[in-house]
Amino acid sequence: MLQLTEDWGEALFSALSRAGGKAFSNMAVGYNNVDVNAANKYGVAVGNTPGVLTETTAELAASLSVAASRRIVEADEFMRAGLYDGWLPHLFVGNLLKGQTVGVIGAGRIGSAYARMMIEGFKMNLIYYDLYQATRLEKFVTAYGEFLKANGEQPVTWKRAGSMEEVLREGDVISLHPILDKTTYHLINKERLSIMKKEAILVNCSRGPVVDEVALVEHLKENPMFRVGLDVFEDEPYMKPGLADMKNAIVVPHIASASKWTREGMATLAALNVLGKIKGYPVWSNPNNVEPFLNENSPPPAACPSIVNAKNLGLTASKL
Repeated sequence: MLQLTEDWGEALFSALSRAGGKAFSNMAVGYNNVDVNAANKYGVAVGNTPGVLTETTAELAASLSVAASRRIVEADEFMRAGLYDGWLPHLFVGNLLKGQTVGVIGAGRIGSAYARMMIEGFKMNLIYYDLYQATRLEKFVTAYGEFLKANGEQPVTWKRAGSMEEVLREGDVISLHPILDKTTYHLINKERLSIMKKEAILVNCSRGPVVDEVALVEHLKENPMFRVGLDVFEDEPYMKPGLADMKNAIVVPHIASASKWTREGMATLAALNVLGKIKGYPVWSNPNNVEPFLNENSPPPAACPSIVNAKNLGLTASKL
């Protein structure tokens, strides 16, 4: 089992193959650290662990959004330093979320879960960008808007943006949930930061290199009311110079999946990927439906939970 911060390529897959290895599994849903083509070349199955960290990751993105909007970390440090002398009308004034617009870039499972939390929790309007239409998310927002209207409240709305720039211009809180590839490297750069609202909040719980961290530090310096919540970093475990000094940045150490249930589930799924390949099991037909593998009251299915290169290796699909 491997971690997301460990790179696997030609040399390692070659060595694994010579040693008789047949499979390895990332303890993560993403696998941008893996050269899948090299794995295919040496006939090594590549496992990952989707389906177990959707809600946990979305919850952390929502937590960072709220913490940034209400300046909770700054206020906590202020209290601990003994600086609080009494209530003041201007002390740590932040942003109200209700009625504002939440922007989501990448409305897959995690992005959609995050959007639902912010919409239902804070009655925010939605603008999102994704190559694919998020039909279920749109239906959810429409139904919730009708519910609010029926109860005499302002309904929430949704809009599918035609570009990422449209989301960045209109969003009050923007959360990033894309995959990391050549098209999303430094997706957030100096130019795109410049079109965001001056008091916007940017959250990243996806992959560090999606954000140009040097440009972000400069933007935070020049725009003190702009705030960010970051769980991932461009050169993990390091931060770019100056980021740690920024009061308008909340930084946490890659803990988006760090709920007890999720981390235990990730380890279990990664181990079952390897075990299943060794035993010659087929590949589970729906890698996002992982509950059968995590039920403590019954044995797991005789299948590999998720093998990303199953088709390339000609592995059979489970009929369970």
